[in-house]
Amino acid sequence: MAARHALPASYHLREFVEAGGLMSYGASDADAFRHGGLYVGRILKGEKPADMPVELPTRYELVFDGATAKAIKLDIPANC
Repeated sequence: MAARHALPASYHLREFVEAGGLMSYGASDADAFRHGGLYVGRILKGEKPADMPVELPTRYELVFDGATAKAIKLDIPANC
C-alpha cells in the first residue's frame, strides 16, 4: 500500500525491503538465531535456564532499497 501511494515506509525486518519496501532497521535475525542456538547448547550441557542472563540484541541492520527510493522519487545521500 505504501508503494502504491508512493509513500516512504520503514519496516523492522529486511525481508520487507527485499519484497520492495524502502528501508528497514532492526535487530539482525541471523545474530538472534545464533544466540538462540548458543542458549540451547548451554541448556543441553546442563545449565539451568533460570540461571542464564537475558541478552539484548547487539547487532542491528539498516537496509535501503535504491530501486524503491528511485521509484518514489526519493534521494538517499551517498554518505548514508
